[in-house]
Amino acid sequence: MPDWLRFALGTLTVFRVPAPRVVNSHVAARAMLAAPFVGVMVAIPATLIVWIIPTFSGLSATSSSVAIAALAAVLALTAIAALTRGLHLDGLADTADGLGSGRNGAEALAVMSKSDIGPFGVVTLVLVLLIDVTSLTVCITAGRGVLALVVAVVLSRAGLSLACRRGVPAARSSGLGATVAESVTPAAAVAVVAVVIILSVAAAYAAGGNGLAIACLLAGLGGLLGGLLLLRRCRSRFGGVTGDVLGAIVETIMCLALVIFAVTA
Repeated sequence: MPDWLRFALGTLTVFRVPAPRVVNSHVAARAMLAAPFVGVMVAIPATLIVWIIPTFSGLSATSSSVAIAALAAVLALTAIAALTRGLHLDGLADTADGLGSGRNGAEALAVMSKSDIGPFGVVTLVLVLLIDVTSLTVCITAGRGVLALVVAVVLSRAGLSLACRRGVPAARSSGLGATVAESVTPAAAVAVVAVVIILSVAAAYAAGGNGLAIACLLAGLGGLLGGLLLLRRCRSRFGGVTGDVLGAIVETIMCLALVIFAVTA
């Protein structure tokens, strides 16, 4: 197994793989470019839940069926959290604490590095998870749950390529952020994102025609825009990216994509 794949799987999933023999900017770049494809491995078990539970329960437009869709949504999101060790959610909470602290630079990073979660982190984590569950529930009842979840998960990982492109420095001199920061060329990052969006829109068109394809495109662009805005804010406040910031970007893109899929259902 090549080092870049070991690095991507070991960092982005719970799967046990041998440690990379060498970790350098080349390995980090290939790992971050492969992130959306590793995301497919995370999405498959979750989408099976989204498909199996509503299908075998006879989902229809009834209150009980909405509850079943909500159960499927919770279980699917739980599966994603388990398959990623909850690292992205932890990053979201820590980033929220750093931004909410009102401090900049090293002082904000010190807040983020604490082992406990502060009030901003707790509130952000609860609200984002509630939005995720509600949005996915709407998508499931509308018959687009599988597509919405796959696109949201894979697209959110594609956002890592943009966050790790050259010109976006690390906020710390050590840690995951320092390892992957500025490792990806802008052209490669844009290419990976473009491929993910094109394949997603094509799948949406095949599954539901123009309407679903447009919804998918809006979800992709809207999710990525939100992730880039968060990245810009974190660069301004912290001086660059950290592992926590990367996790927060993943969760932000995923949440916004699910919301857009839901409101366009």
